[in-house]
Amino acid sequence: MDNLPSPRKARFSVAKPASCRRKSPRSPGIARAHNPKSNRLLAGLPHAELQRWLPHLELFAMPLGQVLYEAGSIENYVYFPTTAIVSLLYEMKDGDTAEMAVIGNEGIVGISLLLGGGSTPSRAVVQSAGKGFRLNAKLVIDEFNRAGAATHLLLRYIQALITQMAQTAACNRHHSLDQQLCRSLLMALDRLPGSELVMTQALIADMLGVRREGVTDGAVRLQKAGVIRYSRGRITVQDRKGLETRVCECYAVVKNEYDRLLPLAFTA
Repeated sequence: MDNLPSPRKARFSVAKPASCRRKSPRSPGIARAHNPKSNRLLAGLPHAELQRWLPHLELFAMPLGQVLYEAGSIENYVYFPTTAIVSLLYEMKDGDTAEMAVIGNEGIVGISLLLGGGSTPSRAVVQSAGKGFRLNAKLVIDEFNRAGAATHLLLRYIQALITQMAQTAACNRHHSLDQQLCRSLLMALDRLPGSELVMTQALIADMLGVRREGVTDGAVRLQKAGVIRYSRGRITVQDRKGLETRVCECYAVVKNEYDRLLPLAFTA
């Protein structure tokens, strides 16, 4: 992962935000990636706050497997995914990992900076390739310390994220691998504009803290049932309702909390 090429970034143009969408009218995924409002937190900011942020937002490519921050590190940026999904992983001394939470177009990566902790024992890894925006951490911290509308929005997001972490711990303890796999796929789908996920079985195994063979067996069962199609690091969900009938209650608990606390997803 450390040898991955440096991600490309481009300054977001405040004067012509709509031009990004016009460049590729037949590709809604690209249009979403280039629009900050396709991130639910950015879309939910009051107009004045968003206008202060726009000149500083940088479009940021997030390739599969890229590490946005390592455990214990202090970063200078926070990230707002649009078409990418980021997994927060805890790594044990023996190298085993377990996922604590996933963050996509509903959230922000780097909340420890907002809460004053500076660093966190988890690492942030791109679970599904895509794009997002990054912003200098100091600007977000200053905005957070204003204790205005943006602060209340970010605090509601943090509450939803804590719910996801707690429910993930309960799910990993009490539910089957197949149920956890379905939960992981559904949560990824909720954070993407389409039905295709760019992720490998090895990365899913790291997320769930299980052997790759277990994920392979579960994926094969879902594929035989016609629920998904897997090929060369791409998972296409063919039957979402099939996933929903197989998943445990943890998925609904987390989804309902996000929907209750955060603005609706961007649809333009």
